[in-house]
Amino acid sequence: DDDDDDDDGDDDDEDEEDDEEVLDLVDEEETAMDSDFQTGERNTLTIPCKSEDIGGFYSSLCSLGFSVSIGTKSKFDDYYEFDVGLEEGGGEGQASTFAFFTISRPMGEGERPSALNGYDDFTDVRGESGTRITIKLSEKAIAAGMLEEEKIKPIINRIFETSQYTVAFSSNTDAMDIIDASKKEEEERALLAEQQHENNEETIVEDAEEVSDQKELNSMYRGSHKTVKERAKYIPIRLTLSERKMLRLLEAAMICSDYTTAVDRTFKSETRRIHTQLKHLTALLRGLVTACDFEQGRKLMDEENFSDFEDFYCQIFEIARRHKIMNPEKMRTEYGKMVFLLQDAVSPTILPHLSFSCKGPIQTVYKFLEERNGISLLDDKDIEVATQEVLAGKKSRARITAEIKTKERAVALLKQKYRNRMLSSEDIHMCLYSICDNNSFLNSNRVPIDKTIDYLQMFFAPGRIEEGYSLSIISGQDGARLSHSHDRQYYFALQSLTLWRDIIDDMFRLWHMAEEDLLSETVLYSLQDTGQGMQRVQQSPLTYKAMQDILFRVQQKVSCWVGSSVIHMGDHNVPNALSFIDKYTQVPRILGPIVSCLENLERIYGENAGIREMVDNGYGGLKQLKMDILYDFFKSAFDGSGADNFYDAGSCIDGRLTSAWNWCSQLPNKKFYTIFKLTGFTGFDGEFQSH
Repeated sequence: DDDDDDDDGDDDDEDEEDDEEVLDLVDEEETAMDSDFQTGERNTLTIPCKSEDIGGFYSSLCSLGFSVSIGTKSKFDDYYEFDVGLEEGGGEGQASTFAFFTISRPMGEGERPSALNGYDDFTDVRGESGTRITIKLSEKAIAAGMLEEEKIKPIINRIFETSQYTVAFSSNTDAMDIIDASKKEEEERALLAEQQHENNEETIVEDAEEVSDQKELNSMYRGSHKTVKERAKYIPIRLTLSERKMLRLLEAAMICSDYTTAVDRTFKSETRRIHTQLKHLTALLRGLVTACDFEQGRKLMDEENFSDFEDFYCQIFEIARRHKIMNPEKMRTEYGKMVFLLQDAVSPTILPHLSFSCKGPIQTVYKFLEERNGISLLDDKDIEVATQEVLAGKKSRARITAEIKTKERAVALLKQKYRNRMLSSEDIHMCLYSICDNNSFLNSNRVPIDKTIDYLQMFFAPGRIEEGYSLSIISGQDGARLSHSHDRQYYFALQSLTLWRDIIDDMFRLWHMAEEDLLSETVLYSLQDTGQGMQRVQQSPLTYKAMQDILFRVQQKVSCWVGSSVIHMGDHNVPNALSFIDKYTQVPRILGPIVSCLENLERIYGENAGIREMVDNGYGGLKQLKMDILYDFFKSAFDGSGADNFYDAGSCIDGRLTSAWNWCSQLPNKKFYTIFKLTGFTGFDGEFQSH
């Protein structure tokens, strides 16, 4: 009341005392409410309700009616309901009914309103955040035409114009989409399950060609032998935009660096090598800081206080290591220099001079979720759908669209279900797509192996030898270092491909083990001339043990094991874990061009009459040409060749890959090399630079 301003000072004192009493009462009630809310019970709290108490926004709403009910939920808080004027009234009664409002929490702590627990009306709040306002109009408001949309529109728009909300009226063209959204939400999970079932059971084909296509698709979906939760322990988190900027800086620095050339050579004394290591290492560390902050870089030049930037160095090197694990085809020269630089930085001879370690743990999906109480996400049955890679193959456009929608729906459901105060929807989205990146890596790298296995089983079989296509080999003939019958060679090739597939399937774990061995502070390397230049020869116990586990698993799969089980690591063949990892990242580069040639050959044979005539007249037809290529590969790429002694090549685990590389080097001399060039073949080794 404005008249209250004319009262005397005594009345003011009495008002202040009353205000203090009300405030004390409110504090007591708030304390009681906070205590009760911990139990999840519905509680109400009565609070003075004037414009200075609740603000002009809500008071302007109250002016339209005699009752206002508000339900609201913020992103990281529970759902609350706010009620003013629960009884009808007018005139003087209306003023009294607005004297107080109540706040209640109708659900337990952490529960969210949804269509599944009764909040299925158009006006209900659902999901992560939102506000619902219901006003019972007063007689004066109704008489003024507030129920008429044309009159209420400008008022409502005026009220909300400075807020973060938008307004939709029933006459809007998109209003029905908004109204129907609440009903659709309840059906989301059932629809997801139904579509999963339909996608898994979709095997109806119209003719023999579609049956063949379906078999090809099935080979593309051979899954990992590990669960998502197990794989997540070694799946790196995607890089953010700011991290990518730091990555570009480190890549540029490593391109300019000649660290390994300077330090991995013969020195007159070990002291001189240590001095050279420190000189180049500190120069790089100074450059990284200076590129980010010139003043800090100048200070570092003067004070040599490298340990002050320990967090920065650990972060920038961790980002580059994480990026390399997720993208083995990237940083093919830069990564080698970086990891050898880190290897020296953590060695006992260099570490005391730096006074800090540049090595930090890799940020993985499992660790990220564990720190934010979200590890249960990895056990959800929908995570397989939410993280699958939608491969086109020869599917119909409708099926691809259905799979994409099913995946997006699963992602939305998981984000809604598992977000909490520490784990936002954006965090969950990043974790899911990091796992999807891993699936994409596995598909792109395993599919060539799976298809090669399919070709082996399709064109050849033990106990069945087509005339002129026996896989048998004899040591000393055509460069072979092994003697195998047709059946034995078939199983030798099959088990080698199966082993390669399981290594690729476990590549992220192997990469983690390899880095642990390379950056070990206790297992040191020695610089030796292995016949391929100066190499860092280092034992790799963690990687070796992981490789033994994979080998044992593969041996249990196959009916019989052919050849040696020797794993070279830490010797002149495979000097260290980095060489080991690099060897097996080449497998898709070897098999990919072969599979691509065979697949593209069918296409160009059908499209180009000239090529069709050349294939028919010069190679005996399409089927015979494919048979010739596969026969030569399965016979000559697994014959133990590629080295000058049995120990370095032969049938050992690494010698199998050596023989395959040897076949690749001889491809230009093969009679079907022209066919490879016609189908787009450029080489087996890929690109060394990404810029």
